[in-house]
Amino acid sequence: MSVGPDVLRDLLRRVHDAAPRLGAGPHPAGTAPSGTRLVVVDGPAGSGKTTLAAQLGEALPAQVLHMDDLYEGWRGLEPAWGRLDAWVLAPLAAGRPGRYRRFDWGLDAFAEWHDVPPAPFLVVEGCGAARLEADAVAALRVWVEAPDDVRLRRGLDRDGEEARDHWLAWMTAEREHYARNRTRERADVRVDGYGRLVGTALSGR
Repeated sequence: MSVGPDVLRDLLRRVHDAAPRLGAGPHPAGTAPSGTRLVVVDGPAGSGKTTLAAQLGEALPAQVLHMDDLYEGWRGLEPAWGRLDAWVLAPLAAGRPGRYRRFDWGLDAFAEWHDVPPAPFLVVEGCGAARLEADAVAALRVWVEAPDDVRLRRGLDRDGEEARDHWLAWMTAEREHYARNRTRERADVRVDGYGRLVGTALSGR
């Protein structure tokens, strides 16, 4: 799912207009604030988050970090934010480089480390990227959605029919997660599975 040029321009404008919330300190009058503008792209599995995040990463430009690399496999939705915060967000907030250890789904183990240096922009995409804790650090929260049958078909096309039980269990877990965190309601921008901008949240931020 790719967004068109008008939607992409709108998202980029929102990112650039937002203040950096990671590592931003005092700055002289008339100068742009330093720090990192964090963009979180969330939504149910198979909705098109990865494709949109890649577009944003190329256009900003920004490093793109995938929550898939922080989950401990199919069982890893809830603990992943703690790793993101400890390994990446907290160091960046302190003005230091972050790094994370990629989870290898095939080996069912954490593998090599990846560096996340301080930069003007960072995109984090994946289920759970815009949970409640993201409000304190994210410059923009994007929600991507698609019908359940479309998402399941995409997932099984990618992972194989043998992953059906895992997918169905994950879809249940993410629904519960999103209900608790009110992720869709809190999003600054919502995009549908066809790349269309479908509304903005009254976030009050």
